[in-house]
Amino acid sequence: MPESYRQDVRELALFADMELAHFEALMRAAYVQSFPPRVDLITEGDEPDFLHVVMSGSVDLFSSWNGRETSLATVRPVSTFILAATIKNAPYLMSARTLEKSRIVLLPSEDVRAIFDKDGAFARAIVSELSQCYRAVVKNTKNLKLRTSLERLANYLLRQRDHNKADIFDLTMEKRRLASFLGMTPENLSRAFKSLEPYGVRVQGNRIHVTDADDLIRFARPSSLIDDPAT
Repeated sequence: MPESYRQDVRELALFADMELAHFEALMRAAYVQSFPPRVDLITEGDEPDFLHVVMSGSVDLFSSWNGRETSLATVRPVSTFILAATIKNAPYLMSARTLEKSRIVLLPSEDVRAIFDKDGAFARAIVSELSQCYRAVVKNTKNLKLRTSLERLANYLLRQRDHNKADIFDLTMEKRRLASFLGMTPENLSRAFKSLEPYGVRVQGNRIHVTDADDLIRFARPSSLIDDPAT
């Protein structure tokens, strides 16, 4: 594995404080692989052979049931997925596929679990990361259950506006996938964008222009207990 990748992995909060000898042991069996776009990496229901670390590109986490599919999250560099299945040695609850050309580090799950038992700092980091993931799931559940589809879209646009620090920005995913992520059909998403025009939202293709942020905020009523990733 290139030294630059080892250093990037080492700097992740998950691995930063573990003993060097344990980190080196984990890296000895790890390898890097490049994948083209739209390649399935894992399938829900399969056993967790590897912990994946996204070094470049992006990965869609999604699930399917009864002929329907929904997008659950996007993983971007440098971060891991799916940690809970690896530690619990339980079947994946989600599938994953590349959205673009991506480079992934694969760490054997058996090695991750073995070092989890030996390294206290690594174990604490895993608990911390899983706790953060749990809180994210709670926020997403609140977003889906407490808000209408129009309110979900409005708050999503406000989060993107804050992330980009600009009133004009491009959507980072295609609209069909955005609709799935927000629990909507593509047709409902199109109508929702139209319904937000009176609240200061203009849409041109994938470009969003928030013309009246105060009006959009009054409508969306964002909450730090749902929308703030730092909470």
